[in-house]
Amino acid sequence: MPLASSPGTRRSSPLAEAEQREVTRLCIHTALVLMQHGAESALIESLSRRLGLALGVDRVEAGVFANCIVLTTLSARYCITTVRRSEDRGINMHVVTEVQHAVLEVEAGSLDAERYRAQVEGIVPFHYPRWLVSIAIGLSCASFARLAGADWTGCGVVVVASGLAMYLRLLVARLHFSPVVNFFTTAFVATSVAGLSEVLKLGGTPTIALASCVLLLVPGFPLINGVSDMVKGYMSTGIARLAYATLLTVASCAGILLAMSLFNLWGLP
Repeated sequence: MPLASSPGTRRSSPLAEAEQREVTRLCIHTALVLMQHGAESALIESLSRRLGLALGVDRVEAGVFANCIVLTTLSARYCITTVRRSEDRGINMHVVTEVQHAVLEVEAGSLDAERYRAQVEGIVPFHYPRWLVSIAIGLSCASFARLAGADWTGCGVVVVASGLAMYLRLLVARLHFSPVVNFFTTAFVATSVAGLSEVLKLGGTPTIALASCVLLLVPGFPLINGVSDMVKGYMSTGIARLAYATLLTVASCAGILLAMSLFNLWGLP
């Protein structure tokens, strides 16, 4: 329901209970959207607090955990607390940026509560076409291979292996499989395709090709967010994110080991 106060103004009188509940819902929804799309804990807490203050409550307290968010708003010494469970929807900085812009508009007085809700709920995650992402990943992994000393044939093998693996990774993610299964399968396919170059005697740098084709599986974002959360005092969330990144790394290693064992790729030059 819309709030009675005009956009961008702080109310001198306490919010009614129904209005405070609406502000609480907006704050927890904002925090949830940010968390689901990969924002760090400090940003989640900061934006939800700023939104609540801009909409008229006295204080906003948020607890960010690995799979849920607890948020309390206080107005005239009356508090409302709510909890929401978070489900991972994939890293998407476009969504995070759009939510930030919406919060800034509320603070500037351009949006009220009703229009803010409509704007946030209308955000559509932006995704590049799978074929374009696959080509870009293939070329980037091949660039790393070239920097490591791979010949041109080996670079071509890396383009094919990592490109196919990335396409499979995006397809499996779209089917909502577990990320652990996704990383295991992707690592197996990438290593298998690159290993075929040794079976077919393509190129003289098979080891570099095998190492470079799986670089797309490095969980950089969870690692960075995990360290950032721990440095900024969100220890439980940071440890959980680091553990999640470690689990993805172990799954990738298992896929690589399985492919190397099946194709007998041990001891390559």
